[in-house]
Amino acid sequence: MSNKTSLWIILAAVLAFAGYDSVFTVDQRDRAMLFQFGEIVRSDLKPGLHFKLPFVQSVMSFDSRLKTLEDSNAHLLTSDQKDLQIAYFAKWKIADPAGYYRATNGGQDMVARDRLSSMLERGLRDAFSTRTVKQVVADDQNAVAKALIKASQEQVAALGIQLIDLRIESIQLPKDVADAVFDRMRAERASVAAEARAEGSEQNEKLRAEADQQAQTVLADAYRDAEKLRGEGEAQAAAIYAKAYSQDPEFSRFYRSINAYRDIFHSDRDVLVLQPKGDFFRYFDDAQDAHKK
Repeated sequence: MSNKTSLWIILAAVLAFAGYDSVFTVDQRDRAMLFQFGEIVRSDLKPGLHFKLPFVQSVMSFDSRLKTLEDSNAHLLTSDQKDLQIAYFAKWKIADPAGYYRATNGGQDMVARDRLSSMLERGLRDAFSTRTVKQVVADDQNAVAKALIKASQEQVAALGIQLIDLRIESIQLPKDVADAVFDRMRAERASVAAEARAEGSEQNEKLRAEADQQAQTVLADAYRDAEKLRGEGEAQAAAIYAKAYSQDPEFSRFYRSINAYRDIFHSDRDVLVLQPKGDFFRYFDDAQDAHKK
């Protein structure tokens, strides 16, 4: 093989490699930057096919999906100097590839996690240092986390990342502190419950007294109306009886005698010892005479 042929083969290989090195793709899940001689040329490369200068320019990609930072052993002090063990997690992602590259020594994920963890722990320490143990237990911890996200966005942005969410999973109190806090909270709840029961009992007695008074009033009114109606009825009955008796005096006497017999003799064992004479036995005699005939 001649030198000329070898030269052409080498030239073709170089051109092929240069052509291959000049084309690259950016995945839609990544954020990519273009470097030239170690300096950032572009940091806003979109997903898709791109071209670069072979041998001169290079590409670095970063995963732009959400990442999770977890810490289950963060120790914080409250304003009353009680040590708390906090477990939390944060969701974050790379928002500025160039800033991320510069702030993390060339895009080292471990460096980013360490710096973000320090920022969040410092923010949590500041937040809890202004609260007592009682306030920590009673407060809405997610509200504290949201306030911390808002307050730390500027510092986090300096790392080239965006803090999406922060949640406090648990707060572990020392046993003696936990017992004291919960005993005090139980005592306070018991006091509130006792006060509520006392108010309820007072209201119950008040309502019962009002109901009894209303019942007495209703019963008195009902008795008055009943007696009034009874009197009117008896008066009407007496008037009807008087009218009927005046129309037939003999029937009136007979009717009164029959009622008297009924009131005296309630059963077949009743005995009345009297002389069988007089108006009281008049209709007995008439009945016996009629029976003999």
